[in-house]
Amino acid sequence: MITDARIQRPAPSGTLLKTPVIAVLRASHAREFRPVIDALVQGGISTIELTLSTEGVFDALPDLVREFGSEADIGVGTITSRNQANRALVGGAAFLVTPTMNIEVVKTCAARGIPVYPGGLTPTELFEGWNAGATAVKVFPASTVGPGYLAQLRGPFPDIQVIPSGGVGTADAVAWIEAGAMAVSIGGPLLQDVFHNADLVGLAKRADELTARVAESLAARNGKTMTGGQR
Repeated sequence: MITDARIQRPAPSGTLLKTPVIAVLRASHAREFRPVIDALVQGGISTIELTLSTEGVFDALPDLVREFGSEADIGVGTITSRNQANRALVGGAAFLVTPTMNIEVVKTCAARGIPVYPGGLTPTELFEGWNAGATAVKVFPASTVGPGYLAQLRGPFPDIQVIPSGGVGTADAVAWIEAGAMAVSIGGPLLQDVFHNADLVGLAKRADELTARVAESLAARNGKTMTGGQR
């Protein structure tokens, strides 16, 4: 596939490339996010998605960006309209995530140079998002296809960048990175019941263990790529 140089494609942040894990936060209200974000950052996860299925995200976003912006990329997910995208960007979101392939949102972010990760499952949906300027496409729900799907996608679309989301556990995250995913998006298996039991120490420990395993997989994958290139 020849990449069209005219496509505006925002680059992923260095933060995500260094630690390719996006923690997905859903709670009853955004006022619950602060201690959880702090625990995740302490555990080494510095890309945080605040979902709009949580009440109060737009109101809380500017303060959370001010508090954690020097340590983490705070983005907004479950974006379903251009209006929501604009509100998130005004609030300081570092990236946006959509559950479906919303090309309007992709183009809005691409025009502003903001990383965007639109969701889809079929090759048609994913390529449409990639071709519209997505930083990477979110395979959702990833648990329905598994890491082997990435190799299938890269048959016709060798340049496509992928982030799996939905039903991704710790072992799955490692397998997706090994398969070539740009990053992994993980919610419940990482957060567990932290918004109810407030076990922030346990969350920080899980985050640390996950980032360590992902880093090992990324290093091994990059080592294999370098070795292959030298042959």
